[in-house]
Amino acid sequence: MAFLNPPLWHNGPAPGAFYNFPGNSSNLGPVNHTVQDFKAHSANPITTTTTVIGLKFDKGVVIAGDTLGSYGSLARFRDCPRVLKVNDLILLGSGGDYADFQYLKDIIEQKIIDEQCIGDGLLLKPRSLHCWLTRVLYNKRSKMDPLWNNYVVAGIQDGEPFLGAVDKLGTAYEDATIATGLGAYMATPLLRDARDSGNLDEETAKALVRKCMEVLFYRDARAFQRYQLGVVTADGVVIEDVAELQHNWSLAHMIHMK
Repeated sequence: MAFLNPPLWHNGPAPGAFYNFPGNSSNLGPVNHTVQDFKAHSANPITTTTTVIGLKFDKGVVIAGDTLGSYGSLARFRDCPRVLKVNDLILLGSGGDYADFQYLKDIIEQKIIDEQCIGDGLLLKPRSLHCWLTRVLYNKRSKMDPLWNNYVVAGIQDGEPFLGAVDKLGTAYEDATIATGLGAYMATPLLRDARDSGNLDEETAKALVRKCMEVLFYRDARAFQRYQLGVVTADGVVIEDVAELQHNWSLAHMIHMK
């Protein structure tokens, strides 16, 4: 009986197919993939940020947010600025998935560049940006692929302070005080009490927002001691240098766990 050499590609892949490893039940024919095999929607946010606080005062609006990007429960990224100057009339703050914020930030910045190229002297107004965000976020959630963010839009609209919020579903509202994330439960009562006591000036509003950031640092496990604070008035937008809380954990003895 003549000795027969095995084929060169014995048990090898067919042209256009994957190698069939021993124990693998797949056949040797070409593999047909559909577009759906390679597409996944946002099931959960990955790198997340927490509360954004917004507060109107007599001549403008102040907003603040810390700089921590959390990877689950890990305080992974500690320099994630999320208070953005859009133009001389608008401040934008974001909480939620940081990558989604970066994606939308690039689009907004390109809108401003396009606006400047037109050169007609007109500026995007805060209510227009607020409305545009509702359309974008609602459109994305309708495709079951939401941008996992809450946005706070602060600005000057026709000489008056404007403050509005939009969530990942496109739900939007305007108010004199806004806090997202855990701040909606812990900071909102402080902001509303101060607001109900009368009109605030800029320094009082900034001091109150700093106090809220301190409360959240002690109580919110995803908060951080470094934060940004921005102010928008008719004179323009100012984002202060990153501030750091002078925290004091000696007060922890007052908290009794049961």
